[in-house]
Amino acid sequence: RILRTHVLRPTWHFVTPQDIRWMLALTAPRVHKLNDSTYRIQGIDSEVYKRSRKIIVKALQGEKQLTRDELASLFESSGIKIDNGLRLAYIIMRAELDGIICSGPRRGKQFTYMLLDERAPASNTLTKSEALAELAARYFTSRGPASVKDFAGWSGLSMADARTALEAVNNKLESEEINGQTCWFPQTRTRGLPKSPFVYLLSIYDEYISGYKDRTAMDAGFSMQLFAMGNALQFIIVMDGLVVGTWKRTIKKDAVLIELNYFKKLSRPEKLAVVNAADRYGEFLGLP
Repeated sequence: RILRTHVLRPTWHFVTPQDIRWMLALTAPRVHKLNDSTYRIQGIDSEVYKRSRKIIVKALQGEKQLTRDELASLFESSGIKIDNGLRLAYIIMRAELDGIICSGPRRGKQFTYMLLDERAPASNTLTKSEALAELAARYFTSRGPASVKDFAGWSGLSMADARTALEAVNNKLESEEINGQTCWFPQTRTRGLPKSPFVYLLSIYDEYISGYKDRTAMDAGFSMQLFAMGNALQFIIVMDGLVVGTWKRTIKKDAVLIELNYFKKLSRPEKLAVVNAADRYGEFLGLP
C-alpha cells in the first residue's frame, strides 16, 4: 500500500505506511513554519483549525473515505467558509502534516481522505537522530552524487539538520569534488549506464529534477529556453542525462499522442531513442 500526503516540503509525496509517521515528525514542523503566512492570510487560526479538525475526525471515523469536495461541503455546512480552493487546500494540508489524515483509496479518478490512525495504525516511530540518519541514507544512496545543499532542498530540512544527517552516514558513502561542491554517493554502484543514446520522457516534477537544488549537471545549454516557457513547461526530454527538449501528451480513448519539441537537431539514432521512450510510455499506459 502506498499513501499520498504532504511531507518533506509543502507538496505531496508518496510514502509507505511504515515510514509516514517518522517522516511527518521530522519534517512537518518546518513545513508548518513555511506555511504560517498562508495560514494567516487564509484565516486558518487555531480556532478555525480546531473546528475543522473536529469535523474531519467525526466525518471519517469508522474507516470512512471522503473526497476533497465532500470535505469542503461539510466545512461549509458547519459554518466554516471555503471562499477559495487555497483555504481548503491549506486546511487539509495542515491536517495531513499533523498526522490526522492521509490518502484513502481512489474513487474512480478522485482521491479520497481517511484518518491516518485507521489507514496506517502500526507505522514506525524514530528519534530525531535516527530519522535524520535514515532520510540521509535513503537520499544519497538513491540520488547520489548529490551535495548537502541538494539534500536540504529535497528534504525541506534546515542546512544545520541536513549537515547533521549527512555526518551520521558519511562513513558509509563516498565523496568527490564536482564543480566546486562535495558530492556524496553510495560506495557500491552495481548498475552500469544504458547504451547511448538513451532517452527518458519525464515530468518536471520527476525526482531527476526535483531531487536536486543544483541542476547544472543536466543542462545541455538550453536553460534559457526552459526558463522562457515558465508555467507552460511540464514535460522534458532527457537524453544521456541532459535536457534536450520538451514534450506534450494528449490521451485519447484508444491512443496517446506525443508532441515533441527539440532544442537541437538530433541524429537518426537519437530520434530512434526518443521513439523508443515514447513506446515505453505508451506501454505503461496500455495505449499505442
